[in-house]
Order: sequence, then structure tokens, then C-alpha cells
Amino acid sequence: MPDQALPGPPPLRVLVADDNPVVRAGLTALLGGHPDIEVVAAAADGDEALALAARLAPDLVLLDVRMPGTDGLTALPGLARIAPVMMLTYSREPEVVAEAMRRGATGYLVHGEFTVVELVTAVRNLRHGTPTFTKSLGVSYEPNRNSSHLQPFVGQSSKARPTLATGLRRRTPDQPEFGLSSREVEVMDLIATGMSNRQIAATCFISEKTVKNHINRIFAKLHSTSRSEAIAHWLGTAREGWAG
Repeated sequence: MPDQALPGPPPLRVLVADDNPVVRAGLTALLGGHPDIEVVAAAADGDEALALAARLAPDLVLLDVRMPGTDGLTALPGLARIAPVMMLTYSREPEVVAEAMRRGATGYLVHGEFTVVELVTAVRNLRHGTPTFTKSLGVSYEPNRNSSHLQPFVGQSSKARPTLATGLRRRTPDQPEFGLSSREVEVMDLIATGMSNRQIAATCFISEKTVKNHINRIFAKLHSTSRSEAIAHWLGTAREGWAG
């Protein structure tokens, strides 16, 4: 009989807990697109997350800090007894980070300061017990011979991390950004990949209304009246004759 390949490890089963439906949908779409990751459930608050975790026994929980009712920090100790918990939130206050770690978090990422690749890598690393932290938080991970411990400290900052769209651009490095803000650059990069407003909102964790506002400003700066025209200017295919 011919040799048969051994099956790989089962998909990493992830529970997402965030009160924002756009964020829940975005994370489910992003992570669920990888064959080795399965989003088994999404919760809107801490109580729902605890109930789902107890019933489904996920391999990993992605947890927001601020949610109505039972918030993430309150639910964290109970969740951490079931599975590793990585905080995935807009909250970056040092005291919140320190409290999350004290209550059992094994990772902490701040929205807007990681790329899609970094998020997926962080999720996969937790399968092997390696936590990931947004670098600007100033959290060090120092394994020792007895246990792994995490050391937060206050007052350290770093340059902003790449945003979710990093790596998507097909433009060449010498092409201008036409006066677009960093968020507008991110949105325009995603437009250039063919994403709809809804997909951009989910990817960037913002509302569709905010996406539309960004697009209106982008079109004005690129002197464009349509997506195709904006993409052409952005990628440089309509550079000649453009009135900048």
C-alpha cells in the first residue's frame, strides 16, 4: 500500500467575545478563512462567553475588555480556567492591561496595532503556549525554569504598529499617497483588493458609515468619482494626465 500522509492537528477552536457585531463578524471571517482555525462561537458579553466556553470547551478565547453587563475583566478568571484567553480590545490603559494579566490573560492585542498576519500568528502561537502582546504596551514575556511570567510596565511607547491592511498594497514604494491619512491609506488599500464597504468595515473594525466617510474624502483627494477610477490612480495606472 502506498504511504498515506498522517493527518495534521485538529483546527484550533476559537471563541470570540465582543459586544460589537462588526468586530465579531470581522474576526469570524478573518480567522475562519484559515483551515487550521475554527471560530466555534461568538459572544456579545461576558456571561454569554462563560456559558459558551463551559459548553463548547474552546482551545482559545479572544476577549474584549469593555462589554455591557458582565465585562471582559469580570469574566476573565472563569474563562481562563477553561482555555487560554487573549484580550483583543481597544483598551490600552496600563492599569487595564496589568489587571487583565493578573486575572489570567495570556496575551493582549490592541485593535489598530496589529496586522491580519500578526493576529493569525498570535492565535496559532497560543496553541503552543506562546503569548503575544502589542509591543507599544511595554509587556515583556520572560519564561523561567519554574513558570512563564509576564511583566508589565508603564510609560513605554513605540511607533504605531502597521494596521490591518499592511501588506495588501500593490503600489510601488515611490508612488505618493496623495495626502491620505493613515486610515485612508488603509481603506484605499482594501478598496484596491476589491473589498466591499461591508468587508472593509469588518476588516478595520469600524462602521460602514465611517467607511463611506473615508471613501468620500479619498475620492476628493484622488480627484476620482468611482472606485475603479480611484484604484487606477492609487495603483499608478492612471498617473499620466492626473491633475494633482
